[in-house]
Amino acid sequence: MANGLTIDPNYTEEGKLQVNVFNSTIARPVSNASIRITTRGSQNSILNQEISDSSGQGSLSNLAAPPRALSETPESQIQPFSEYDVYVTADGFKPTMVEGVQIFSETIASQNVFLQPVVESTDPNVIVINPPVLWGDFPPKIPEEEVKELPDSSGLVVLPTPVIPEFIIVHDGVPTDASARNYYVPFSDYIKNVASCEIYSTWPEQTIVANVLAILSFTLNRVFTEWYRGKGYGFTITSSTAYDHAFNYGRNIFQEISIVVDSIFNSYITRPGIRQPLLTQYCDGRNVSCPTWMTQWGSKDLGDMGYYAVDILKRFYGQDIYLMNAQKVEGIPVSFPGTNLQVGSTGASVRTIQEQLNAISDNFPAINKIRVDGVFGPQTRTAVETFQSIFDLPSSGIVDFPTWYRISDVYVAVARLAELR
Repeated sequence: MANGLTIDPNYTEEGKLQVNVFNSTIARPVSNASIRITTRGSQNSILNQEISDSSGQGSLSNLAAPPRALSETPESQIQPFSEYDVYVTADGFKPTMVEGVQIFSETIASQNVFLQPVVESTDPNVIVINPPVLWGDFPPKIPEEEVKELPDSSGLVVLPTPVIPEFIIVHDGVPTDASARNYYVPFSDYIKNVASCEIYSTWPEQTIVANVLAILSFTLNRVFTEWYRGKGYGFTITSSTAYDHAFNYGRNIFQEISIVVDSIFNSYITRPGIRQPLLTQYCDGRNVSCPTWMTQWGSKDLGDMGYYAVDILKRFYGQDIYLMNAQKVEGIPVSFPGTNLQVGSTGASVRTIQEQLNAISDNFPAINKIRVDGVFGPQTRTAVETFQSIFDLPSSGIVDFPTWYRISDVYVAVARLAELR
């Protein structure tokens, strides 16, 4: 059927879905993959079928969704999102089925599908997306102190200030479940996954920012204090809401959340007199009560009233909290120069971006090759715009903070892949 056709007569609103297909790593897209979108649980009810382009992308599909208002109140008894299945096949790869992709009205969902080369079995990989925490049945957080005692000098090495790690090792279960799988997840991708599990992308932007900052601070507290490693475990954090945050491997990410994370991924909440990010615990505020923590629905109410993110956080965690930025991001060759790069910019930072985009274009040929001359001209702008469109960033043609670090992330992945060839 034609792309963009609304099928379900019970839904009068729509959300959008972007499917991106990669070869086991984001550094290499899969072109000519067959992408099939169907209603949940019915492979024969095909809503859209297409072929991925040279960047591994399908077209942006319009899909029916329940009224947006259902996701804006905790009193709603009707599921506020629709669900679809995505089935992807390509020559030389195992088929992959993603079940339960969630679509909210007036929002954009991105579903990355990582195909594995066929070795022996051709049985499809199946990824099941669980309901969001606000809609599903998840255990409440077990309370902890928001500031942890740091290991002494005879134990683990604690850095003088928080550092953004390249990867988070997520234990997919409670800490004591030795059978649970560990996933190595890029830091920003982990935060996007958790936020897409924990809150709704239809909420006010400042509410999303406040919740992302809470997730960032909690996660960086686990990283900085080596909380689980200090207990003898080989992971950074768990996917259990009783201990940490919800994490659903392979789930779709919402663009409204992704943009926020890319803009503030090195920020965290702290208090005067301590070195560590706060362990910013929270609850939904409706099914679970937590008087001294942030409540998610309460943050939504404050966002509706026009509160800024920091003011929302202060209402819950106290007036003495403030934001800090981690100065170091692991795995990044060169830090953001501090000012945006655009047409007319010159110098070493422009040369760095040009070199990195040229390396990335070897795997993503839609990105045009550019002269490495340290001058930000029209060709460089076009390459930046194309990169931004491929990697779910606003297509401004300007290398701002989010774009710089996203280019760096993909460049590092491409460079590693080249070393393995």
